[in-house]
Amino acid sequence: MIALMYMVPMRQISGGPDWIDTDRFDVEARADHAYSVDDLHVMFQNLLADRFNLKFHKEIKEGPVYALSVDKSGLKMKADGTGQALGIPIVPATGGGFSGTRVPMQFLCWWLGQQLQNDGRPVIDETGLDQSYDFTLSFAPQLPPNVSRDSLPPEMQNLPSIFDALRQQLGLKIEAKKGPVECFVIDHIDKPSAN
Repeated sequence: MIALMYMVPMRQISGGPDWIDTDRFDVEARADHAYSVDDLHVMFQNLLADRFNLKFHKEIKEGPVYALSVDKSGLKMKADGTGQALGIPIVPATGGGFSGTRVPMQFLCWWLGQQLQNDGRPVIDETGLDQSYDFTLSFAPQLPPNVSRDSLPPEMQNLPSIFDALRQQLGLKIEAKKGPVECFVIDHIDKPSAN
């Protein structure tokens, strides 16, 4: 929950008691009307602070990152000036693809980091883009070292890597380098009382 609501990979969260890695909770919450995804994240962050008494601090460390920037070929995504979508910004489409609707760059970077978990590098935004964008993106999933691309369904075997797809389809590129890695350190958390 912390990783998703703060859009930070789990590998960048440390501290806290052992139960946060083993215990599971069902969280039910209702909003009084439709909110943007960013607003819902803030509301859920407040829920974590109120019900779990979550307290943390952030540390910035130098480490391996992927830097996302605009490729020299130029941006190929369509800016969507209608504000942020009320639904999930990036959803699966058919044939190994994804559809993005009104996606802010911060969310795109977090999502790309989730797709590249095998590399253990967060994706940081160096695009300078400050709008939300619509796009479709199709790529072959990143496979563990001992898994052959032949094990993918036939329609996915000829898809480009995520790196090539970003450049060809969105006009973005990812470069491996050293950069700032934001880490969350849990100072305090309690099990919530039953309702």
